[in-house]
Amino acid sequence: MTNATVLVVDDEPQIVRALRINLAARGYHVVTAHDGAAALRAVAETKPDVVVLDLGLPDMDGNEVIAGLRGWTTVPIIVLSARSDSPDKVQALDAGADDYVTKPFGMDELLARLRAAVRRSMVSSSDDGEAVVRTDAFTIDLVAKKAERAGQEVHLTKTEWGVLELLVRNRGRLVSQKQLLREVWGPTYENETHYLRVYLAQLRRKLEEEPSRPRHLLTEPGMGYRFEG
Repeated sequence: MTNATVLVVDDEPQIVRALRINLAARGYHVVTAHDGAAALRAVAETKPDVVVLDLGLPDMDGNEVIAGLRGWTTVPIIVLSARSDSPDKVQALDAGADDYVTKPFGMDELLARLRAAVRRSMVSSSDDGEAVVRTDAFTIDLVAKKAERAGQEVHLTKTEWGVLELLVRNRGRLVSQKQLLREVWGPTYENETHYLRVYLAQLRRKLEEEPSRPRHLLTEPGMGYRFEG
């Protein structure tokens, strides 16, 4: 598989160099990042076909990077880590990683897993979202987890962001009340529909130009909610 872009995220220069040489020799375009913040920016800017990610980064844990990416993209993520314990692997996979390779690793094995990941990426790339979603009233940055209105950042609580992010990631599609409650609050809250009325009202006050006549955060009575960009 050639012409695919691979983002290598690792703070060990010798690992980065080895991967760059081996991947470039096989026709991959290689982009590198040495910490989590740079990785998040690089995915948004370069839209790689696959990410090879170390968990032990200098500025944040690799699982935080995975969670940040999964807020807006389905790009395949292969964890390449010295952490070999089962709980570490489970945590990374639960966060959204697609595969896990333990250091030290065999290059042939990594390349085989990389080829499989790139194939999945080519199939699913048409379903990927955008990192920044703009409307005529506000802007949502799914990487930075921020909302802006009229050029000013809007403070959102963690729960407000959870509701907004889920709706934005499903732009144009109905998200049921139960799905919102389950994914934001947890499975024991599936019948607490009054939570949604309260939080949607708060989001509309903060983001919509006319909260009483919303154009983007819409209610489908008795069913759920929809974001129209």
